[in-house]
Amino acid sequence: MELLKKLYEPYTLLARSRLESDSSLRRLLDSSIKPVVLERFLIEWMSRAAYMTEPVDGWIRRTGRRCIEQGMERLGEQLISHAKSETGHHLMTIDDARALVEHWNVRRSPRLELEELLAQTPTESMKEYRQLHDETIEGPYPVGQIAIEREIGFLAVQFGPRLMQQVETVLGKEVADKLSFLNEHVVVDVGHTMLNEKMLQDAITRSPEQGRIYAEAGARAMNTYIRFLGDCLHIAEDLLAPLRAVA
Repeated sequence: MELLKKLYEPYTLLARSRLESDSSLRRLLDSSIKPVVLERFLIEWMSRAAYMTEPVDGWIRRTGRRCIEQGMERLGEQLISHAKSETGHHLMTIDDARALVEHWNVRRSPRLELEELLAQTPTESMKEYRQLHDETIEGPYPVGQIAIEREIGFLAVQFGPRLMQQVETVLGKEVADKLSFLNEHVVVDVGHTMLNEKMLQDAITRSPEQGRIYAEAGARAMNTYIRFLGDCLHIAEDLLAPLRAVA
């Protein structure tokens, strides 16, 4: 993986560093976070995540076809095969949102409706996340889509366990156990990351000058997803502000 370390990773470091420095992520992990804020954040995140996750298998499949068009048949076939494992993952986010809403409605107010949450207008970060995928896949460097998956997997593996621990500490195991989507990706994305790194290494070996281009696509995805998490936190805080004012 020497080429990956030399020609790709240096251009992802700034985006990756935001996992430690971003103010929203730091607030989510702060020991002083109010349980109601963390719980409402999780509901906002899971109900909106279906929009972010539903196209994934199609994105990977389209990337495979574009790679085949560019003469990277082996890489393209790997991607098309890998796409099957991502089918239907957005349904997990909906199931988790449903479980979280049911838990909230028993214990807190105001009452939430899952269908209303799922039908919310996407934030700018959500729309930009989809647009980035489409532009990368249809552009001259579709391998950048692999970098996007690699960096989002890095986020899941690096930030996910810390958030899961925070949820269990602040909200209890009962709520943590409802996060099947996050639980699975913390584990599964370790393997996916290794696969994506192998595919990126092969692509960079073929075209070393494109390593930075791939990395920049991945870094943009990381930055956009962190913004999305921040949006979910801000929305949760804004929705709860009137309740705090009354209290």
